[in-house]
Amino acid sequence: MLNPIGMAPDTEVAAGVIGYPVRHSLSPAICQAAFDELGLDWVYAAFEVAPGEAGRALDHMRNQGMAGLSVTMPHKAYAAAAVDELSDAAAALGAVNCVGRDGDRLVGHNTDGAGFCDALRADGLEVAGIGCAVLGAGGAARAVVAELARRGAAEVAVIARRPDRAASAARLAGPAGTLAGPADVGQYRLVVNATPVGMAETEGAGQLPVDPDLIHPGQHVAELVYNPLHTPLLAECRRRGVPASTGVGMLVYQAAHAVRIWTGAEPPTQAMTAAATAALKGR
Repeated sequence: MLNPIGMAPDTEVAAGVIGYPVRHSLSPAICQAAFDELGLDWVYAAFEVAPGEAGRALDHMRNQGMAGLSVTMPHKAYAAAAVDELSDAAAALGAVNCVGRDGDRLVGHNTDGAGFCDALRADGLEVAGIGCAVLGAGGAARAVVAELARRGAAEVAVIARRPDRAASAARLAGPAGTLAGPADVGQYRLVVNATPVGMAETEGAGQLPVDPDLIHPGQHVAELVYNPLHTPLLAECRRRGVPASTGVGMLVYQAAHAVRIWTGAEPPTQAMTAAATAALKGR
């Protein structure tokens, strides 16, 4: 049995998030807001699960009749190996951030890339036919690269410090995938910061992931960092009149896909965004 953080051990939980650590996760606020808005008598909880214990968490989901789990670090690859079936996106990435049910079978999904592109669409940007630069080659970057190509981006250039990881990420975009350097940022219609640079309480806090002189109003900049809500990169975009998306968008819309998988209902993204923003402002 897994015990939900901050709740009685016998609480009936419909869905939850597993991670280590997990107390910082915004998923409980976001997903509980969705369930409440949908009128569901569901509880969403956080479960702290030690590294290597993802399989036990999935057994708990199965045995307790839970509708689903969100999966965060360090369990995404472990969950991919432990589920009964993988979606196409999860199989391509070898990582799962959402587990749902198909009858008695547990299905692993990766909703990060789809959530990112849906958030861009909500901000008025369609990626089909445009050139995109993705800074970073980690898990989030890989999900974004793959989905940008899937949605018809003309070029998806990966810019990362390690050439081997950059090349691996670019291959996920197929023929659209290319490699580029930091000086090339100004050539792309969309620039995505998928690095931790600018994140609060890290070595990169207060820093910029790109030379700000390369950013111009003909572009759209998307930030994946959501803490702080307004990163140094976003502040620079405002100063230069460059349209930009906060990291809250991807956070909310990847969760929206999970809510749809678990409930079959259309997720209330406005209520979910309000909950995420309030939670961040309360930190």
